[in-house]
Amino acid sequence: MALAIKARPSLDGQHFHVVVIGGGINGVALARECARAGKRTLLVEQNDFASGVTSRATRIIHGGLRYLEHGELDLVRESIRERERLLRERSHLVHPLQFLFLLNEHSRRSALKVRAGLWLYERIAGKKPGNLSEMELKRVERALDSGHKWTILNFEDAQCEFPERLVAEWLTEATEMGAVARNHCEVLAVDVVHGRARGVLLRDRISAKDERVDAAWIFNCTGPWADRICQRSAVRTAKPMVGGVRGSHIVLPRFAGAPTAALYTEASDGRPVFVLPWNDQVLVGTTEVPDSGDPGKTVPSGEEIEYLLRTAAQLFRKAKLSPHDIKYAFAGIRPLPNSPGNKPSAITRRHSLHDHSDEGATRMISVIGGKLTTAASLARECARKIGITVAEPKSIAVGPGTALDPLLNEEVLEIAQAGSVSEETARGLMEWHGQRAIEIARMALVSADLRAPICPHTSHIVAEVVEAYLRESAVSLGDVLLRRVPVALGPCWSESCSREAALRIGTVMGWNQQALGSNLESFELERTAFLRRPARQSSTFEAAAD
Repeated sequence: MALAIKARPSLDGQHFHVVVIGGGINGVALARECARAGKRTLLVEQNDFASGVTSRATRIIHGGLRYLEHGELDLVRESIRERERLLRERSHLVHPLQFLFLLNEHSRRSALKVRAGLWLYERIAGKKPGNLSEMELKRVERALDSGHKWTILNFEDAQCEFPERLVAEWLTEATEMGAVARNHCEVLAVDVVHGRARGVLLRDRISAKDERVDAAWIFNCTGPWADRICQRSAVRTAKPMVGGVRGSHIVLPRFAGAPTAALYTEASDGRPVFVLPWNDQVLVGTTEVPDSGDPGKTVPSGEEIEYLLRTAAQLFRKAKLSPHDIKYAFAGIRPLPNSPGNKPSAITRRHSLHDHSDEGATRMISVIGGKLTTAASLARECARKIGITVAEPKSIAVGPGTALDPLLNEEVLEIAQAGSVSEETARGLMEWHGQRAIEIARMALVSADLRAPICPHTSHIVAEVVEAYLRESAVSLGDVLLRRVPVALGPCWSESCSREAALRIGTVMGWNQQALGSNLESFELERTAFLRRPARQSSTFEAAAD
């Protein structure tokens, strides 16, 4: 079979009530909120949805324990409320996760102070921490550097291993409610006439055509690109709105003694760092380095990579971690409010809305800041700002937090039978696609090519790729394999996996040899630009680790 993808119709001359620029989690959440209210909404993204800051985060959905240090109780309450909502509404993607706060005799935070913070955190959340087995605690203690006296404190937050999947679901809901979504579509400028934002000038990178659309309201949700949109549009702000801060991560293979709980610890400079189980690997992050460069070209520095590796290696000396163990590193720019002179850690993570009326661009609003956990509440606030009546969702009774039945055997068996696929594949469909899993399974029943694994090492199948192209606005192979069906983030992935995946997908998509080669080449370029393989020379680190 060959899948025909329709060409995107031109937008030129169309009118929208709301245009949202920027397709990260905040922009997609806002487009969904506006479409839900019946407003004709356009969402545009210069690259792919969730390909910027969203895909480069630490992938936790947390109430903001560290915000207590800065007295931001309202932000903690909002974050906890939204965390609990996500745990219930998106339980196939957002799971409770036990965290261990590690302190030793050199830690800058006292155990007494941290215990007090955790007590307050639990009171705000209205629940006690989940139980971590004594066996797991002992296992962590045995794995940690025995040269220190460790104090281990337990609390509960949540993890979204694949926020790209959360964005894909919200995006699909937005388009099903009438929103128009265009990725690979760059905003050249906001059209400001007589003191009012009237529309946007677009360049569709797929068709290479320039288009103009009218808009009643324009939201600039471009994160670290927010000031650039204003500069292009001759909207003069008194000072930059965003002070970019680079956050880098490294990914390690699972090593002997790697914890199944998340670790929250201090690096050598006292900064908090997470060591997380993620995607059958270990994710270590993050750093905080001021960065005013091009957000699309940011990469982790050698110093940041060494800093993160040293933090993990000093915790787990028995694992003998070295630079050769790093599978890849990645970095993104946090769009924090511009706060000259303040340490990055002291800058608020609370979002703000910058109305450009005083700068000669009425009906244009820039969103500054925000985070994964609070994207939905940010979207509701933006919608109210333009007169949309949005009721605050009913408060959620906070309970003990249970992992979703992704794993309910009956549902898994039903999906497996519907698609004639293995139970492992059915479980994977449930975990990544939730309620859509059964429909994807039924699609897979059509042919063996659709039931084929995307690469030999994964249980995820080509039918999921078809779903991405048909319903989730995927355009390129990178859109699919890095975000909609993110198997290329897995521990197995290599150039041979890329080739095999392209062949299997190309068979279903009807690609000729030229199309196959073009798709594969552009995918590999994107993957290697995003997931950086660090240079293997670090004799300084290795000497210090011995």
